[in-house]
Amino acid sequence: MSRHSRKAKRFLADTNRATWHDETLWMVRNKRDRAAELVDEWEALRQQASDIKEQALENMPRYVREFKEAAILNGAIVMEAPDDVIMRGYIDTILRGNGALRVVKSKSMLTEECGLNEYLIKQGFNVVDTDLGECIMQLRKEPPSHIVLPAIHLRKEEIGETFHSHLGTEAGASDPTYLTQAARQYLRQQFLSAQAAITGVNFAVAETGTVVVCTNEGNADMGVHAAPIQIHCMSIEKIIPRTTDLGVFTRLLARSATGQAITTYTSHYRTPKAGGKMYIILVDNGRNERLYHPTSRNTLKCIKCGACMNTCPVYRRSGGHSYEQVIPGPIGSAIAPLRNFRKAAGLPFACSLCGSCTNICPVKINLHEQLYQWRQELNTYRATPLLRRIILKIAARVLSNNTYYRMAGSIGRFFLRHFPWLLKLPMWAWTNGRHLPQPARQTFQQWYARNASKQSK
Repeated sequence: MSRHSRKAKRFLADTNRATWHDETLWMVRNKRDRAAELVDEWEALRQQASDIKEQALENMPRYVREFKEAAILNGAIVMEAPDDVIMRGYIDTILRGNGALRVVKSKSMLTEECGLNEYLIKQGFNVVDTDLGECIMQLRKEPPSHIVLPAIHLRKEEIGETFHSHLGTEAGASDPTYLTQAARQYLRQQFLSAQAAITGVNFAVAETGTVVVCTNEGNADMGVHAAPIQIHCMSIEKIIPRTTDLGVFTRLLARSATGQAITTYTSHYRTPKAGGKMYIILVDNGRNERLYHPTSRNTLKCIKCGACMNTCPVYRRSGGHSYEQVIPGPIGSAIAPLRNFRKAAGLPFACSLCGSCTNICPVKINLHEQLYQWRQELNTYRATPLLRRIILKIAARVLSNNTYYRMAGSIGRFFLRHFPWLLKLPMWAWTNGRHLPQPARQTFQQWYARNASKQSK
């Protein structure tokens, strides 16, 4: 049993949690469908977005250079970080150089990936995540379980307990309005005392050197406008060529993520505010390796909408933490093996290959095909368990030979009919999680042979 399977089993042990987690995410998926149906040219937009991203990937060095030059002309200070270590070092230097010890931060999967919070806190900085879901997870000292809905796996009662312990709210309080007001008061104090604001970036326009941040809570805006120092951390694949391209992605992003027509705040940052400083950190951290990897190249098109997670039958029933990745779900499973193929070897096999993630992706990433390809590669690398490789070899031999196939079917039906308990032993994780069918009284071939002989008479 893989690490993902073991953690998923623990998540599923809480039946109520697993049920509403599944149902809530499916509700978000349905909202996405209704929003998409209202846009007549939805499929054309998806194709256009995919084409724009393809162009950006094909000309990545050029657009990185153009973006950097334009941003510098705008007055921003631009730094390029090849990996997470250098990225963290840059931010440490910026904060210390400006005497900024109190930092507010908006949602950023890149900084999660690079372990920025933990690093800065160890260096003595006070760092507060200001997105409500991220704030909850930070107080609990847990990673987010979803890239758009970080605390989707928590009950309101658990959030109430967290706020009672850390924010001093009433014991046993679970009213969402009350808890949100408490979080607002706490975060407002952090905004007013912050000396620097760190944000993620949803899109960056090479043509103008503009970074675009999309939020529903306005926390990125509040941080940037209140603090004298603004730092925008972005991975290089966030760059799109032209301003005219931006409208394609903003029409797709919110509808795919939450079923909204557009995010509440879509903020464009181009120049530093009066008396302030604006830093942009361009981070590679393995992107160029993905760019030239045939299996996972298309994952660089991802706009981090989370739609693939909301539709995935495996993610919805196993929870984000079972993936042990900063980005879970189908997109995370397609990225993870390239970063550490032995640790993440079980994730591509967790996929059901239903193709729903590919069908819903706003930029048409072929996720289920990538996961299937990763299975082949991981077997080639011998990164999968020996027993699985043996079983797959036996299955390949059986499925490619009519005689073996009929024999295997006959043996399988015999055991299903007379010894079904043998297939429910603890060692067989696959059958333990499924109801076994009753074997048919006769195979199709037997039925066909009998009926064909009757007709010939």
